[in-house]
Amino acid sequence: MARMRVLALDFVGTLAGHGPAPDGRFVADVLRGLPGAAVPEEFPARFDAVTRQLRAADRSRRVRTPFATRLGRAVQDCGATVPDLRRATEAVFTALPDATVDPRAAAALRDLRASGLTCVLAANTDRPEPVRRRTLRDAGIADCFDALVLSGTLGIRKPDRRFYAEVTRAAGCPAGDILFVGDNAETDALGPHSYGMSAVLVTPGPRPDALPGSIATIPHLSHLARHLNRAAFQAS
Repeated sequence: MARMRVLALDFVGTLAGHGPAPDGRFVADVLRGLPGAAVPEEFPARFDAVTRQLRAADRSRRVRTPFATRLGRAVQDCGATVPDLRRATEAVFTALPDATVDPRAAAALRDLRASGLTCVLAANTDRPEPVRRRTLRDAGIADCFDALVLSGTLGIRKPDRRFYAEVTRAAGCPAGDILFVGDNAETDALGPHSYGMSAVLVTPGPRPDALPGSIATIPHLSHLARHLNRAAFQAS
């Protein structure tokens, strides 16, 4: 912990609440407003079926099929026409509200950044990077992050080790210099810990039994600075 110079931070459940996911009906409504798009009535059911199938396969392989790929498969299966899948993806997630950033967590992040830490957002998400950057900008924390590592962009999801490798690449330092903080025990604590990072689990509830003693827990991101100060004092 004393060597920690980079903070890798999860998004949903750590910095923000949970945002809605687009279902087939919502996606169809957005697509029908795009120039050159033609969307048949069967599209919503086909999109939902493709989403269920790919998510199940993704979980078993620890990958993240990009939203545009899922969209393209549903479009092909039902004979729809969507001229630009990338722009269609951005249109869907621009129309769909993102998760709301917690003001207390945002304030804590700004203080941590001001202390000299390099900060990397490391999240599993379908949202394209421009959409997530807009959410961060609206919350006043976009300039806190030196890099964004998003599963939807990479095609790899936590806890795949390749995701954590990308975090180290984006941070520009060894895994041992990184503290990973998030609310999911498997993806934000055990996964980074096994890769050689320090980890802190954000959980307002009891400490999970399977968590090693070297992984600390805090009830909210606003408690992280106090935890780091205490750890630094104990190490001195």
